[in-house]
Amino acid sequence: MDLAFLHPLYEHPGPWASVYVGTSRHTEDTPHERHLAAVALSRELSRQGADEDTCRAVREALEELRHSSEPHGRALFARAGQVVLDPPLTRAPDGDSAHWAPLPHTAPLLELAGEDPVCVVAYVDRKGADFELRGALGRQDAGSVTGRQWPVHRTSSADWSERHFQLRVENTWEHNAAEIADALAVCQEETRADLLILVGEDREKRSVHDRLPKRLHDLVVEAPHGAGSRLLDHDVERARADHVRQRAERELERFLAAREPGDDGRAGAVESVPALVEAAREHRIDELLIRPGGPDAHREVWIGEEPDQLAVRRTDLKILGEQNSWSARADDALIRSAVTTGAPALAVTEQEVPVGGLGALLRWK
Repeated sequence: MDLAFLHPLYEHPGPWASVYVGTSRHTEDTPHERHLAAVALSRELSRQGADEDTCRAVREALEELRHSSEPHGRALFARAGQVVLDPPLTRAPDGDSAHWAPLPHTAPLLELAGEDPVCVVAYVDRKGADFELRGALGRQDAGSVTGRQWPVHRTSSADWSERHFQLRVENTWEHNAAEIADALAVCQEETRADLLILVGEDREKRSVHDRLPKRLHDLVVEAPHGAGSRLLDHDVERARADHVRQRAERELERFLAAREPGDDGRAGAVESVPALVEAAREHRIDELLIRPGGPDAHREVWIGEEPDQLAVRRTDLKILGEQNSWSARADDALIRSAVTTGAPALAVTEQEVPVGGLGALLRWK
C-alpha cells in the first residue's frame, strides 16, 4: 500500500482523533442509526480526553454521512477542531470505533483501505475496444478505441482473390490489435491501474496481450468470457482478490528469504520491535509488513516530535537528546516513519510471520 496519502496526518502535532465507521447498511432507519452513532463516537472521544472542538468536528462530519450510499465506510482523522483526512474504506469495519492518541491510528487502513487494485477492463473485438475502470468503489467509463472497420471477416473460398482478401483481413486484425494495445497502455498510465482484464474471443485477447509493452504483461488477466460478455462485479472482485493475494505471497517470500544474513553479514529483513525501531531511526525501512492482530502491533513504544524519534524505552529518547516524548502503539509509530521515508506497507495474513506481527524489508543503500 502506497502511504503517501497519509502525509497530511504527520504535518501537524497530535493528539489525534481516529474514527472508523461503516456505511454498508442501508435501510429506512439508517439515517437515524448513523445519527446515534455520530453522537456515541463523539462522546467516546470526549471520554478518552479529546477536546470539545475536535469532538464537534468529528460529530458533524459523521452527521454528513447519514444519507451516504458509500458501500463500505469511512475513516476520519481530526485534531484541533478540524477533520484533516477522511479516506473512504474499501472494506467495511467490523464495528464503529474511536481512538484518541498522540498519533493517528492508521494501522487499520492497511486492511480496510489498503490493497485496492484499480482495474481497467477492456472489452475487445475485431473492430476496437471499450475500456471500463473498476475498483472497490464502483465503475466508470474509461474511453474506447476504434480500429479499421473493414475488412474484418474471413471467407471460405480458396480463390486467389479471396486469399488476398483474407490476407487483408489478417492485416486489419493485426492493425486493430496494435491500436487497442497502444490505447490500453495509455489508459493504464493515466489511471495507474494495477490490473488489466481482457474480455473477448481468445484470438483477439491474445493479439492485444502480445502487443502490450512488456512492462504491462504481468498485469494482464484474460477473462474466461467471450465477445459480447460483460464482467460481473464478482468476476472483477475475484481478479482483484487474486492479484492482492499473489502480491502478498511474493512479498512474504521475499521477506522470509531476506531474514538470513547475506554475504556481507547483514540481513535484508527484521522482525522485532527493537530491531524495527532501530531500522526506523536509521531510515532503513524499505517496506513495512504488518500482520493484523499480532501481539507486537499494540506494544508500547515512545515517540518524539519527529518521525525518526522513537525508542523502546522513554529513557532512550532522552539519551538521543529528545526532551518531549509520548507513548504510542508500535504499528502506528512505524507507519509514521514509513510515510515520511516513502516506504510502502503491506498487511499479511500468515499466522506466524512476521513473528509478533511486525516486520520490515530493509534498504541498505
